[in-house]
Amino acid sequence: MSLPVINTPTYELEVPSTKEQLKYRPFLVKEEKILLIAMEEEDTKHMVNAVRTIVDNCTFKTLKVNEMPMFDLEYVFLNIRAKSVGEVAKVQVLSPDDLKTYVEVDIPLDEISVKFQKGHTNLIKLNDEITIEMAYPTFEMLESFDSEDTKAIFDLIGKCVERIIDGEIIHERADFNKKELIVFLDSLNTKQFADMQKFFETMPKLSYDVEFTNPKTKKKHRKTLEGLNSFFA
Repeated sequence: MSLPVINTPTYELEVPSTKEQLKYRPFLVKEEKILLIAMEEEDTKHMVNAVRTIVDNCTFKTLKVNEMPMFDLEYVFLNIRAKSVGEVAKVQVLSPDDLKTYVEVDIPLDEISVKFQKGHTNLIKLNDEITIEMAYPTFEMLESFDSEDTKAIFDLIGKCVERIIDGEIIHERADFNKKELIVFLDSLNTKQFADMQKFFETMPKLSYDVEFTNPKTKKKHRKTLEGLNSFFA
């Protein structure tokens, strides 16, 4: 006689960037082991790979995980985690008044959302004729990204150029190579390049506002937690 099969519930969520409905399931013991091992390693690359594998498995391999905007991937993973191990996460938050006291706060994972800043756009208007359409950095782009490396920053900006609109002519990404793109980007003035950087600075982020009191100073604080790592602190 064969062993019984345990049915796993499925849920739905709305993908922030596309507004599409996505079916997912909680992670099972096999995925939990992947996550626990990655957390024990305390290595960013292992954690990134664990998130990729878990999201891929728990969304029934319906997503192109490596091509997803990072904030979409983080949001999907957080919802999977909430349905898997509990909808409240305990997080240590550093109190800003003394910068040494950590306060444990409860974060309701189902209340965390992707915040879209007012005025944010992926269309960078350089002048009356030329507009750059940007794509959001994907999981794959950010996997080994070093924010302290100037060359890496320029490379990431280049990778996120989706198309260049010149009047009625649209140059798709496939229409130009990396060398041509570098020449184009190098021709921008400081203001135009700053507008491109603003796209990254104002990108949607996984975000939650938490309120807490420093038990030593009795001062109350409100802090915005951003990005997946903040909810595992």
